[in-house]
Amino acid sequence: MGLSVSPTDARFIDAATGAGMYESWYARVVSPDGKLAIWIRYTIDKIPGQEATGTTWFTLFDEEAERPVARRQVGQSASAPVNTWVRIGDSTIGPAGLQGECFEGKWQLSFEPRAPILFHLPRPRFYGLPLPKTKPISPVPLGDFNGTVSIGDREIKVDGWRGMIGHNWGTEHADRWIWLHGSSFVEDSEAWIDIVIGRILVAGKLLPWVANGAINAGGRIKRIGGVFAPGVDVTEAPLRLEAGIPVAGKSYLELEIDSPPNLTVGWQYGDPADPEAESHQVVNCSAARMTARLTMPGHHNVTLLTTSRGAVYELGMRETGHGIPISSGYPPESSDTASE
Repeated sequence: MGLSVSPTDARFIDAATGAGMYESWYARVVSPDGKLAIWIRYTIDKIPGQEATGTTWFTLFDEEAERPVARRQVGQSASAPVNTWVRIGDSTIGPAGLQGECFEGKWQLSFEPRAPILFHLPRPRFYGLPLPKTKPISPVPLGDFNGTVSIGDREIKVDGWRGMIGHNWGTEHADRWIWLHGSSFVEDSEAWIDIVIGRILVAGKLLPWVANGAINAGGRIKRIGGVFAPGVDVTEAPLRLEAGIPVAGKSYLELEIDSPPNLTVGWQYGDPADPEAESHQVVNCSAARMTARLTMPGHHNVTLLTTSRGAVYELGMRETGHGIPISSGYPPESSDTASE
């Protein structure tokens, strides 16, 4: 499938019976003071020969808490009603906003985009090719969010929080991946960074890192990386990233990101195209610190962007000894022992 349909339209409804795939829409918002962040995800899993099923995810990152509140509710019905991107159980996301629940987590949010749709891959034809096997788009790379979020009896008013909405789909995850997002920068309140970096296996060989995405700084959107762009330099660990990425116009972006342990959650991911394959473990901090330096040719000054809690750092990996607790997704009092 290429881009003959809207970037927000569901792909899973057209998948062949024997096909395996996953598809996700996800939103992340952060409070103006950076003390709270919320990550919500709507995921479709389609195992070959089976009907698609849906999962809702909810994570509250609280600066004052020992661990994020992380919930995941699996095995729900999945559909794509008119004027709605996806419906999972009674939870929906679409152009009018997102609403839903995941155990004791509930949300009712509207959004106003502040940036155009971001197509991470450099050309439309790449969305129809077998590789990369994950196709990312950000319908809202930066937006203002309003509404309410609650966890049990605690209600949180979301009033002008900055955030984003992403959408991806594919037959399987990259062997190793990084998702980065940055907003709420001290130096430029309208700046944003949205990047996906991955390493894929081809014929048993793990290829070098490939980065795709964009940076908006000083009112200009510049494409980052590219499928064949050389010079991507990544040093990653579950709680820290250092990266250098080429930017269009012979510019270069240097990034440093730190994830506080109490604001980092661990998840177990599978690949629906091959349920027997080794799964990934994923760590996500949606309230990370980011320092970005953009160097442009012919300029003596470097564009500096910093945010203390306005970044997202997600790392997907095979190893398990990273030290981040893996969430079951269930409330502590739940006796549900369904498999991850």
